[in-house]
Amino acid sequence: MLSEEMDDQERGRYEWRTFLFIIVLLFPILSVIFVGGYGFFIWAMQVFFLGPPGHG
Repeated sequence: MLSEEMDDQERGRYEWRTFLFIIVLLFPILSVIFVGGYGFFIWAMQVFFLGPPGHG
């Protein structure tokens, strides 16, 4: 893991980089995957089981 002798300035830099990585890359990618997966799930349910909306 991180060495114990890491000073506060290095640790602060590491934490900022990690924070920016999570905010700029990880959350948007996970959001696209989640919304796309949900849309695919709804599409598959309509195609294979439920039929189009309003059809019933």
